[in-house]
Amino acid sequence: MDGHKNVPAIRFKGFTDDWEQRKLYDTFDFLQNNTLSRANLNQETGAAKNIHYGDVLIKYGEYLNVSETSLPYIPSIQIVDKFKASLLQDGDVIMADTAEDETVGKCTEIRSLQGAPTISGLHTIPMRPKEKIAPGYLGYYLNSDAYHDQLLPLMQGIKVTSVSKGSIQNTLVSLPRELTEQASIGNFFIRLDNLITLHQRKYDKLLNVKRAMLEKMFPQKGKKAPGIRFKGFTDDWKQQKLDDVVDKAVDNRGKTPPISENGTHPLIEVASLGNGAPDYTKVTKYLDDETFDSALRDYIREGDILFSTVGSIGLVSLMDSKEEAAIAQNIVSFRAKEKYDSKFLFAMFSNKENQDKAWRIVMGAVQPSIKVSQLITVKYCVAENIEEQRKIGDFFYNLDTLITLQKRKVEKLKNIKKAMLEKIFV
Repeated sequence: MDGHKNVPAIRFKGFTDDWEQRKLYDTFDFLQNNTLSRANLNQETGAAKNIHYGDVLIKYGEYLNVSETSLPYIPSIQIVDKFKASLLQDGDVIMADTAEDETVGKCTEIRSLQGAPTISGLHTIPMRPKEKIAPGYLGYYLNSDAYHDQLLPLMQGIKVTSVSKGSIQNTLVSLPRELTEQASIGNFFIRLDNLITLHQRKYDKLLNVKRAMLEKMFPQKGKKAPGIRFKGFTDDWKQQKLDDVVDKAVDNRGKTPPISENGTHPLIEVASLGNGAPDYTKVTKYLDDETFDSALRDYIREGDILFSTVGSIGLVSLMDSKEEAAIAQNIVSFRAKEKYDSKFLFAMFSNKENQDKAWRIVMGAVQPSIKVSQLITVKYCVAENIEEQRKIGDFFYNLDTLITLQKRKVEKLKNIKKAMLEKIFV
């Protein structure tokens, strides 16, 4: 706020008036919801569409385009007839009144019904604005911390948390007086969400390309050559035991180094593995210089393959230039022998058929693990031509780089959205 004024920290140009602040019951009329479970709904056709609270919590965003979204149906016309007075309209807001955490109170704003009869379902609070409010504004505002924080002290329950109509009716709703400012805010977030969706689809497409190429560019079970090869390579691949192609470079199993609050050496854990280089945004523990130098004398090097041996077995990352990092005790580091390309071997480990080989030697059920002494005896089908290895390795390395860049774009846009949700509402 700016002094005593009820205004946000960031505003669109040309707007200076104070925002209004009202009780929720002065802003909305409550509608009736049904109590149909998933078992009572139909996924193909029915008398009316249904908004289920689980979908509000997980599937739907702040702004739900009903005409472009697959919604479950209520099959019985008799049930629908009971809710004629509460058929949803564009601009209505659906709040999930139950969740297993503090996401209770998540809302979605209904738009683009295009005449399709739609009813709010189990564990929802449907609300209709008493006056015209610009599209998008309510969906984003009611999900922002500016509003949602008011619900935190109203939540009841331990394992399952809930809020009621009675408990939320005195919460405060802030909104600009001018529809044009409301519209500017709503349109901004709708466009931002569309951009996030676009880049998320590009990211997902790249992951699908990688998944397909890992299947095609490595031999299937019982085959001696992959389905897709670079031009000029025709020789059969050969079965090799893992210890014929890699050395065990670093093995910290059984070593639990002390963590330092002021440490500078990242401790890479399994959560950081999975695609390309380790994901340092998921690192939560650090070692000081003394611990790093004394307790972990064997250092990982750029090009080493980090392989998880406990829990999520077989997750791999190709170590980057951050050689001052250390690996946790549930990860082993492999280093390619002279005749083999590390990028190729990293891609080989990422292939599903090869990942399954590691799971075949897993021990334990509650906390699965594998013995490295067994893993190094597992046979893999490997290209013997170093040039073919390099071409395959470089292909997947470049693809991982694209995937990482696309992921960062999505994360950056999501961070922008988070920041703007904090700054653009009162």
